[in-house]
Amino acid sequence: MPTRFTCVHCPDILFRQWLTNDFETGANLTKLQREQENAETLALQALGWIAANDELLPVFLGASGLRPDELGRRAGEPEVLASVLDFLLMDDAWVIAFCDAAGLGYDRPRQARHALPGATPDW
Repeated sequence: MPTRFTCVHCPDILFRQWLTNDFETGANLTKLQREQENAETLALQALGWIAANDELLPVFLGASGLRPDELGRRAGEPEVLASVLDFLLMDDAWVIAFCDAAGLGYDRPRQARHALPGATPDW
């Protein structure tokens, strides 16, 4: 059964029960956490793919400003993982090659990027 809420700005707003239940149980937060974890996993896969490519790894390191030892220490940080996906998304050929190697749909890296810090909306 939907729950009624009142608000000074919007009196008598009827919210769907799933919305109130999600906020009460923290399900929205859990869903966001799962999305970010999945995005981080995909970005780690992309980093592994980039690292295995002898021609692409130096380009990534130059573009990111990371040294190899620093990349190893910071590889799990969401900001670094976001930079991995930003780099990958710069070239459609890289996206296709990575997704083919990982068995993913071509839209997955972009979706994962949106779940990580600093994502810009697609206008």
